[in-house]
Amino acid sequence: MSESETGLLLLLLAVLFGLTFGLAGLLERLRIPGILGALFVAMAVHYTPLHVELVRAPLGDAFAFLAQLGVLFLLFFIGLQIDLGEMRRLSRDIVWATVLNTGVPFLLGVLVMWALGYGWGIAFIIGLTRMPTAEAVIVPILDEFQLVRTRVGEFIVGAGVLDDVIEVFLVALVSVWIGEKSGAIMATEREVLDVVVSLLVFALVAWLGYRWILPQLARWLAPRPRNLILLTMLVLFGLGGYSQHSELGTVVGAITAGVLLGPVFRHAGEGGAQATRAVRAISYGFFGLVFFFWVGLSVDLEGMLRQPELALLLFLAAFVGKLLGIFVMVPMGKIDVREAWTIGIGLNARLTTEIIVAKLLLDARLIDIKLFTALVAASSVSTLVVPLAFTLLVRSWGEELRRKPQALPGKGERHGD
Repeated sequence: MSESETGLLLLLLAVLFGLTFGLAGLLERLRIPGILGALFVAMAVHYTPLHVELVRAPLGDAFAFLAQLGVLFLLFFIGLQIDLGEMRRLSRDIVWATVLNTGVPFLLGVLVMWALGYGWGIAFIIGLTRMPTAEAVIVPILDEFQLVRTRVGEFIVGAGVLDDVIEVFLVALVSVWIGEKSGAIMATEREVLDVVVSLLVFALVAWLGYRWILPQLARWLAPRPRNLILLTMLVLFGLGGYSQHSELGTVVGAITAGVLLGPVFRHAGEGGAQATRAVRAISYGFFGLVFFFWVGLSVDLEGMLRQPELALLLFLAAFVGKLLGIFVMVPMGKIDVREAWTIGIGLNARLTTEIIVAKLLLDARLIDIKLFTALVAASSVSTLVVPLAFTLLVRSWGEELRRKPQALPGKGERHGD
């Protein structure tokens, strides 16, 4: 970018931050996380000339890059707080939550598309887009309410991470299907194989890092905050860059980096605590806000008005499906009703995957503009409704949810190997 374009981007960001600063003060007086102010401000800016300036090249490219850094830092900070021992203890329940909160919305999505007269191929693909969770949208709110290290937080983060694996194979499957339709199947098969190999390599590197590499690196420099931040940049950008370059997704690399460095930070004592506070400040004070600006600018409320019936049905297929799937776990004795509502709403956070898939299908002329608009609108409505609904639930039940970090009495021993 030229100097004038850089200056314009800085000025536009100053406007967004200024509006967010003012709105955040009002929201926090209502006990709503101030970070949502960035989302609401950007949703309003979407319909002003500022939106045009922020999305056009080259400003749009720089803005999108900052937003991706926001995803990295937000999810890295969440990863720092994940207790692997507790995750392992709840692993069976998290797998159950993932299966149920993806399987039911998938079936509902397929049925909706089939009932509207679409073919089974399109119905199957659109059903898959009802499955993933955009945990990057909901985890900052979890952290604001100190719920990350509770049962609700473990379920949302754990199931969200497993959802990311589904997202990878969803995009790969769509690529294969498009390749088959266009006659490029050999190339797309190679791409899927590359993704699988990359996933295995990533898992091996993460395991080696956790066991041997990071403990050795942590002893190379004194455990001062600045040295831990330097190590953070190495691990975060290394794993995040590899996972993104290998089409595994930024989320997988960012959360894994946080999980791997968590023990290093805790072992560093006060230096680790200071470094954690520094990461949190930059994540929520800058990068996270830029990410929520980017999300808000992507919200298409007009799309909902243009295709209200189809968009509403697609939204409900995912929203109701995830709630029904999680509520199945209540009679199974794994969670209670309030946890089911909170987890079900939290796992309904949506953002990019369905839009990416929809764009691939539209570019390949496998869906029409009507269905594409409805998919984007449904995602936009989720982006608006879920953070608000989740915040209201936590405001009502937060203290009770925070008092229950362990398994339900008499249940945890049965499924917490």
